[in-house]
Amino acid sequence: MAPTGVALRDVRRQLFDAAERVLLRSGPSALTSRAVTEEAGVAKGVLHRHFADFDAFLAELVLDRVARQEERGAALRAAAGTGTITRNLAAALTELFESVGVAVVALITSRDPLRARLRAAGRPGIPLLTEATAAIAAYLTAERTLGRLAPDTDVDTLAPTLTGAAHLLFAARENGAPGEGAVRKVVDAVVGGAVRG
Repeated sequence: MAPTGVALRDVRRQLFDAAERVLLRSGPSALTSRAVTEEAGVAKGVLHRHFADFDAFLAELVLDRVARQEERGAALRAAAGTGTITRNLAAALTELFESVGVAVVALITSRDPLRARLRAAGRPGIPLLTEATAAIAAYLTAERTLGRLAPDTDVDTLAPTLTGAAHLLFAARENGAPGEGAVRKVVDAVVGGAVRG
């Protein structure tokens, strides 16, 4: 526990990381301001000195994860034309969901005030999934332009299908994250028919 008066380095990051650990260990229902501050090893009032209330904290946590997803989306788009389409998509979906992605989505869907704050911040739908779907659509469009997907590939249908199928695959993990082969199998089932060559 940090004593009063001791400056904390990057307290926002410390609190976000603590929230992720609570989410991964115990799920959205266990995520409270007390659980976060205890996990972070800081005084109870620290969170409320940096955020208006707990839902403001959660909104900032989600927006931080959305920014990370947008960076990953840019990297996926840059991978167009390299490797295999199945491998690129499987890696991107695994990176999204294997850590805290599934738990963040559960958090968003379980808290109406949080969804309202995110909508007010210009993030409609289910943030994280929305950005992941847009990134996958951009990647598929690039691959179609490069001729590695059939010219009539329906990117606007395939992208949300991939995101939804992967989310369900990772959300159903009682015995740990699905293996690489399982993720590739889902990706291949969704896009394999459109891949050329």
